[in-house]
Amino acid sequence: MGLQYFLVPCLLEGFLGLGSPGSAAKDYEIQNGKPLKISSVKAGGMMSLAIDDQGSLWMWGNFPHPSQSQSVEGQIALVSSAAPVPIWNFHGHTVVKVACGNEHVVALVSAGETYEGNDLICYSWGGNNHGQLGLGDKESRLSPEVLEALNLESPWAAYEISCGAYHTALLALSKESSDVLESVCFTFGLGDNGQLGHGTTQSLQSPELVQGLPQNTFLTSVDCGLFHTSVVSSAGDVWSWGMEKGLGLCPDAQFTGTDSGDASSPLLIPCNGMYNPRFQEPLQVACGAAHTVLVADSGYKIWSWGRGRSGVLGNGKMVDCYAPTIALWPPLVEDFKKQDFDNARPNEHYREKNPEQNVEMEEKRLSATMEEMAVLRSKLFLMERYTSILHGSIFGKPFQEQEIPPSIQSSGVFDIAKEWNNMLESSDYDKLHRLEMFYNDMLASVKDKLLKRRIQDIVKECLKSTAAARSTG
Repeated sequence: MGLQYFLVPCLLEGFLGLGSPGSAAKDYEIQNGKPLKISSVKAGGMMSLAIDDQGSLWMWGNFPHPSQSQSVEGQIALVSSAAPVPIWNFHGHTVVKVACGNEHVVALVSAGETYEGNDLICYSWGGNNHGQLGLGDKESRLSPEVLEALNLESPWAAYEISCGAYHTALLALSKESSDVLESVCFTFGLGDNGQLGHGTTQSLQSPELVQGLPQNTFLTSVDCGLFHTSVVSSAGDVWSWGMEKGLGLCPDAQFTGTDSGDASSPLLIPCNGMYNPRFQEPLQVACGAAHTVLVADSGYKIWSWGRGRSGVLGNGKMVDCYAPTIALWPPLVEDFKKQDFDNARPNEHYREKNPEQNVEMEEKRLSATMEEMAVLRSKLFLMERYTSILHGSIFGKPFQEQEIPPSIQSSGVFDIAKEWNNMLESSDYDKLHRLEMFYNDMLASVKDKLLKRRIQDIVKECLKSTAAARSTG
C-alpha cells in the first residue's frame, strides 16, 4: 500500500479480525457474528495505536514492531506500515492502557487472560536513548519488557500512563488496604526542561516518585507534552511542571540563574474563575507541545493555558495565556445550531421520560453561568478601572476605546515595540512632552529606591561584619 495524504478522515480498513497468530482474516467476525470494536486510541510521534474490545493491541505508522524492528548500533530502526498491524506479544492477556512517544511505547497489560483490578503489569519497548523506557539503562528494546519497579510484587499498582516525546509518566495506587485512596506519580526519561518534576533538569533511567505532590490525594489524570507534564486530582487540583522558559505553562513561574524550564517541580495551577483556586469536577487533562487543556465541570467546561498561537487555546484569541482561560464551549455560532439540534434528537426519548430531572439540570447550568458572568463582569470593571488610572497618569486623559491599537483588535497579536513607535510617530509636542515628564519622574523614583536599597544592603553587611568580629574576638 503506497503512502498517501488525506485532508479529511477516512475509514481504516486494516482491522481484519484477531484470533491467534496465523489465524485467517475475518475469523473473529465469522465466529462472533460482529466485527472488532475499538475501545481506545493513542497517537504520538509518527505512530498510532489502538486497543480493541478483546484487549488486543494494534499499531501503524512508524513504530517499534517487536518482531520486525532491528537494532543498529544501539539505535532502533522503526517499521513503517500504512495499515494497522496486530502486536502478538500480549496474546492471551488483556491490554488495558497504552501510550507512545516519538519512538517508545508503554503498555499496561493484565497478568492473566482478563483484567481483574490491581493485576496490571507495565511493559515498555522501543527507543531508549534518554531512559524513557524506565528499564535502568539507555539500551533500546525490540520486544516489550517489564518495568521491575511496577511488577506484580511492587507495592504500587499502575493505572494511568502517558508519554511525552522522550519521557514517561505513570500514576499508581498503593496496594495496601486503606480507607483513603493514595496515589502517586512516577516519571522517567528526558529531564532537560524539568519535565520529570524532581526539582532538577537531570534525566532518569528508572521510575522515580514525584515528591512535590501532596500525599493522600487521588490523581485521576496525567498527560505529557513535548516539554511538560500535568496531573489532576479528584479534588480539583491541577499541577504542572517542565516546559521551555517563558512559554506560559505556569502563571507563577520564577526564573533564576540558568533555569531552562518554567517549573522543575510540581506547581499548583490556580483556577481563574469563580471556583478559585480549584477546578470544579475535573475529568481529564491533555498537554500539547506548549499548551495545556483541562476538561472540567463534568464535561461542561474546557480550560486552557500556555502558547496560544494558531488559536489552540480555543478562547477566540491567538495570544499566549499565562493563566487558565475558559474556552468557547459549547459553540454558539450559527453553523453549529443545526448540528446541535440533530445531535439532541437521539436524546428526545430520554428527555420526555425525565422532564423534571432535565429541567433541574438546566436550571443548575443556568445558575452557574449567571454566577460566572457576575464574576467576569466584576473582573472586567476592575481591569477597566486600572487601565484608565494607568492611562491617565501617563497621557493625562481617560482611556478611550478608539485608542486600542488596530492590530490587537483584528488579529489578537500585539507587537508592543512596533505599536509604541507608531504611537510616538503620531504624537504631537504636548503629548511627547508629557511622556518625557512621566519618564523622568519614574526614572528618578526608581533611582531613589535603588539608592535606598543599596544603602540598606551596605548597612546590613556592616552589621554582619561587626557581629562576626565580636564573636571571633
